[in-house]
Formats: sequence, structure tokens, C-alpha cells
Amino acid sequence: METSVNIQSGLTDMSNKIHITTLMQKSSVGFGTSGARGRVKDMTDQVCYAYTIAFLQHLEAQGQLNAGDQIGIAGDLRNSTARIMNAVAAAITNKGYQPVNCGTIPSPAVACYGLQQKIPTIMVTGSHIPDDRNGIKFNTATGEILKQDEEGIRKQTVTIPSDLFSADGSFTESSHYLPETDPAAGQHYRQRYLDFFPANCLADLKIGLYEHSGVGRDILSDLLSELGGNVIRLGRSEKFIPVDTEAIREEDIKLAQKWSKEYSLDAIVSTDGDADRPLVGDENGHWLRGDITGILCARYLGITHIATPVSSNTAVEKSGLFRSVSRTRIGSPYVIAAMQQIEHKVGENIAGYEANGGFLQETPVEYNGKTLTALPTRDAAIVIFSLLAMANQQGKKISELTDSLPARFTASNRIKEFPTATAKKYIAQLIDKNAASPYQAIEAIFGQLCGKVENTDLTDGLRITFQNGEIIHLRPSGNAPEFRCYNEADSLSRVKSLNQACMEIISKWR
Repeated sequence: METSVNIQSGLTDMSNKIHITTLMQKSSVGFGTSGARGRVKDMTDQVCYAYTIAFLQHLEAQGQLNAGDQIGIAGDLRNSTARIMNAVAAAITNKGYQPVNCGTIPSPAVACYGLQQKIPTIMVTGSHIPDDRNGIKFNTATGEILKQDEEGIRKQTVTIPSDLFSADGSFTESSHYLPETDPAAGQHYRQRYLDFFPANCLADLKIGLYEHSGVGRDILSDLLSELGGNVIRLGRSEKFIPVDTEAIREEDIKLAQKWSKEYSLDAIVSTDGDADRPLVGDENGHWLRGDITGILCARYLGITHIATPVSSNTAVEKSGLFRSVSRTRIGSPYVIAAMQQIEHKVGENIAGYEANGGFLQETPVEYNGKTLTALPTRDAAIVIFSLLAMANQQGKKISELTDSLPARFTASNRIKEFPTATAKKYIAQLIDKNAASPYQAIEAIFGQLCGKVENTDLTDGLRITFQNGEIIHLRPSGNAPEFRCYNEADSLSRVKSLNQACMEIISKWR
């Protein structure tokens, strides 16, 4: 007689096997582009164990694992992360593999280590979402999982040991599966940048480091100092702070401006919770948009071919700095897939970036006789060091670097707890093919703001370009019940007012 398995308190299955799609429904922990994500109370030991088993089974099916292989584990600084890392380690151990505890280090650091060691890695992080939520990101030995890997994991049926978990999904015994921390991954990530960037390339720069609860805060502080910068450490918090580089909190905007004046900073830098997305502020404490820092970083590194989502600033094309620009859907798997296609054609000098600032390096970079190995996953550190080094090398302020690009400004915001189905319904109404004019519905709602429509793009959500050059891009989030709006215009004041006006319209749809 097969035993009952509790996937969540009060939810049972009549066998000790469960399909991942059923797990998603019963646990309320979703799985997608960013891995598994959900509320901490729903991410029980049992649920995290099951997702990890599914990932391992997918790798086995692809012939990517052998008995006894090592698998790296790391995590961010959330309260729930250590427990989830232990559940991940339990799954790895019970499947006959060796968990390697890489500690609390950035997502790109553990991914980079996995690439170097040719082993899969798992990062426990919720990135920028609040502390009552968390997530598990999966990387194969060749990089982060792509859409085909996601599909393969979803197809898995996993076996849950009936005696391992209690009714509430916690371990029946306080078993410690996570080994002692191995510092090798963090050290490898540090050395990556010390070996590449010129010695003292940040000399004479006074840099504010907004630490908050970012897992990369200590690594960044060490590296900024070792590269010659005068580092002022600011805003450290032992309580998790959800810093989102695409929707910067008003308090973080004010803090940056306050600190910039108080300490006479040349720049202020930070990251999101797992340090795969950067925040760079200029000498006035004004945070730069991630799609602007991506252009500047690529320029410094000598990148010639770019992949970036459709939501990124059009300054990348207008600048004329790159031989090709490929536009993708929003999400790193799509950027990675596009980079791989470009590499197949041209072979070198390929990178990508997202509007959140995360920079992905598909091919090695050669600079001053030194080589920076490829890291095709989002990274914050490369952006921070590249911009600071370029400004110092050219004797310019950070604001002067941004002023060298075409005057295109972007703004974005989101409405939380906005049902995805509702968002999709309104977008469908805006692109009603039965209307007398293809843009009639759009112009009826947004015409007073921007005038006549030039064209629309359905690559990801609805991106509307108006005849005056302004852009309104409406998109339901792919991994949370949120509705995002991206805007672009020729001035900062205009794009801010446009974004605010759009958010007021959208808020009435919820």
C-alpha cells in the first residue's frame, strides 16, 4: 500500500510520487524563468526537496550527471535561506551526489564557479522580492537553465520519502545535510576581477557602497578597495531589504542623493539581493537605468554584438556603438538564447544585458593583454567596475558618460497583486483585430498622452511606439502577479510624467 505524501499542510497525494505540475498547484510555489519561487511558508523543506530532485532527474535524463558528482549550493541573506539550502542539500545527498556549500555569495559567483568546475549549481534566493518570499535558481554545468530545461524539469515525477517529512512539510528530524562552507567559489569570483581590471584603476575615486542586505556587499567592498577606490560603506542592514533595480524605492532615491552630498562621492553603487543586478549612481546620487549601464559596460569591454530585451532603451541602436543589436523577450533565458545564436554566426565579442542592469557575457573579453572568461548569466560586479574604471580612465564624471549617449530616457513601475489574467485581458482589448482601425483602442486610451501610434510590438507584452517617438510598453510579469509599465521619451521629466500617467490609467484596471 503506497503511503500518503503531504506536499503542503492539508494537501495530500495518494502515493509517494508527485508530478511537478501537481506540486506547483498544490504548494502554490511556481516554477519558471527564475526557478522555483513562492512564499516562505509554502516553500517547505518537502517542496524544496521535491523541486531539487526534479532538477537532478532532468540532468540525469540529459546525461549531465554521474554518480558522486559535486553540486554547488549558495544563498542570499534572507532569514529562510539557510533552511532551504539544507533541504536542497538533502535532495542532493539522497540522490547520491555531493553537495558543496559555497556559502552566502552572489548568484553570478556560484554560477561562475560551476562553469569553472564544470558542475551544476543551485542558488537559493528570492532576488529583489520581499523577505516573506524566496526562491531556488538552477544552473547546469554550462550555465543557467534555459526554456528547454524548464520544460524538462516540469515533466518530472519525483518520489518523496514518506518518513522524511512531517505533516507540515518540515523534516521529521533536525538533520543537517549542508556541509561546512567551502570558500573556493567566493575566492574564485573575487580573483576573476582582480586578474582582469588594471591595478589601481579606481584610484582617487570616492565610492559610496550602499550595502543594505545585498549578499555581495562584502565582496564588492573588498574588490572596490583592492582596485584602488576609497570606499564609504553605507546603509548596512541585518534585516532583509527588497531592493529592485527596475522599480527603485523612493527611500533609496533619497538616500543616494543625501549620501552623495554628505560624503562628496564620485559615485554610489549597490546591487539587488543576490547581486546579479547592479545599481550605479552618478556624482549627484542619481541612479542610472540598467539599460544605460549595460550600453556603457559593453562599450568599455569592446563588445560588438548585443542581445537585449525589447523593453531596453533604444539608445543602444541610436548610439551606433555596436555592429548588431538583437531584441528578445524579457528574461535572461531569451537573452542567452539570442547570444548563442549570434555566437554561432559571428563567434566573438558578444554580450547581453537586461533593463534591470544584469550583464551577461557570452564570449571571453580581451583587454590590455588580459582575458575575462565568459559568464553567460546576469552579473552586477562587471557593470560596476567597468563604469567606474572607464570614468577614471577618461577623467570623466559618471554623468558625463551617460551624457555621451543619445538623449533617450526610460522609466518603469509596477502594480503589485495585479492578476495576470486581468492584465492579459486588457492587453487583448487594446489589440482588438476587429476594430475599425488597428490602433483605435490604444489611441482612445493613450492618444491624449502621446498622440498617434506609429507601430506596435508583441514580442513580450504590448510595446507601443507613437509617432512622436515616445513608447508605452505594457507587460504582465512572468514570475509574479504584477503589471509592469515601461516608458521611453526624449527627456527625464517627460518620461517620469508619462510613466506616472500610465500607472494611473493601469491602476484603474485592477
